[in-house]
Amino acid sequence: MNGVGGTSAGADGATLKSVESLDANNEMDRGLNNRHVQFIAIGGTIGTGLFLGSGKSIALTGPSIVFVYIGVGLVMFMLMRAIGEMMYRDPSQHTFINFITRYLGNGWGKFAGWSYWIVLVLIGMTEITAVSTYFITFFNTFDIDLSAWKWLIELAFLVVLATINLIAVKAFGEAEFWFSMIKITLICAMIVTAVVMVVIGYHYDSVQIVGQSAPSPAGHAGLDNLFTNFSIAPNGWLAFLMSFQMVFFAYEAIEFVGVTVSETQNPRKVLPKAINEIIMRILIFYVGALVAIMCIVPWTTFKPNKDGSFASPFIMVFQYAGLNWASALVFFVVITAASSSLNSLLYSAGRHLYQLAIESESPAFQRIGVVSKRRVPARAILVSAALVLLSPVINAFPQVSSAFVLFSSASSAVIIFIYILTMVAHRRYRRSADFIPDGFVMPAYKVTNTIAIVFFVFIYVTLFLASDTIGSAIAGLVWLAVFGGYCLLHDHFQNRDLKAALGR
Repeated sequence: MNGVGGTSAGADGATLKSVESLDANNEMDRGLNNRHVQFIAIGGTIGTGLFLGSGKSIALTGPSIVFVYIGVGLVMFMLMRAIGEMMYRDPSQHTFINFITRYLGNGWGKFAGWSYWIVLVLIGMTEITAVSTYFITFFNTFDIDLSAWKWLIELAFLVVLATINLIAVKAFGEAEFWFSMIKITLICAMIVTAVVMVVIGYHYDSVQIVGQSAPSPAGHAGLDNLFTNFSIAPNGWLAFLMSFQMVFFAYEAIEFVGVTVSETQNPRKVLPKAINEIIMRILIFYVGALVAIMCIVPWTTFKPNKDGSFASPFIMVFQYAGLNWASALVFFVVITAASSSLNSLLYSAGRHLYQLAIESESPAFQRIGVVSKRRVPARAILVSAALVLLSPVINAFPQVSSAFVLFSSASSAVIIFIYILTMVAHRRYRRSADFIPDGFVMPAYKVTNTIAIVFFVFIYVTLFLASDTIGSAIAGLVWLAVFGGYCLLHDHFQNRDLKAALGR
């Protein structure tokens, strides 16, 4: 790999330009260092789903869920290698979406840019609701009811996180560093606790788990819990297939590290390291945590409550170990995980709206594409935050809220289209004159790229297999047909008019 200041010529004569020359039009501050980027990458792979939703994943397929996490993790790693290769080539870009525009045309670029920004805002709306819910749950463990102040909690969290994003990119990096540190500490503590319980052959009595309707049965800690009644698809092949989409959505936001490149010091050194370590993070934080949980809690123990919810496996492990304050600890960490997600969403949404604004033909919209004195896209961040703040207003009207739930769920389907377009753009890059063979090259790209595209199509197909996801799958296709069709037609006629004006 080449140093930041150097250049090199590829076999086809293309030159890897220095970051300084590429940064001629980059108004952002390169305030993120290696430590920040490493922990932003970690934070992008660890969400609230691991702490609260992994019980449902385990219940679907039992111990074979480990193989699903590894398999999906490998595909997401391929996505990150594709993004990393293009970002290495031009680390002045504020978002990987720009490569869709460059290699697939303005039509697909406009579709991907606007769709991704809308998805970020919609996810931000659900995250701010989640933050307040977890905050209220945390204080409920101390018999303090804050439910009447839900709207104020959401406002306070959003103001604090938006302010962090407005101060400087370094402030955002520091916040993500500490958010990620808290999450990592809990995961490591749970794994160490599980290892000790297995080594000493720990036995536990029946206990009432916080968040679980019926008492959890007595049992013991041991590796045999992993292999008892083992089956690849214990609940049928449909449940096994459904586990892939659940795990896939748990990995959503892994691509956020690809949005930080234009604000990272020494990006051609830091980015490859952050991406290459993704596999190790997956093995430790996802696979390691799941194996530790199932060594303590037999997978057959995970049963849904009457409302379909599951108790947190982390709370179960700590309560079995005799730590009755575990629920408060876990929900404190879950608050930080949700806050981290919302913090990153505001950061990413701000950069994407900024990019859309500077590319816009509208003078009024271009005013949003301005960098503040602190070298952050302040106006774009504020607009994105203001839209996220509509969440409590929407939730106050039941009819509007139900429509929003469908629209929000469709966002999960739309992001699959963006991943596919990113992989197709990568294929075009490899065949273009821009390709540098001695850059951060994705190995065997024809095979790995194809595997990733086929996998993303497979995930989309699985959305049609369940009643609770078929609506989002259909809505996603409608969005692709209507908005995607509009973007492509608009680009086609715009190009035609331009050619006519030039007399070609």
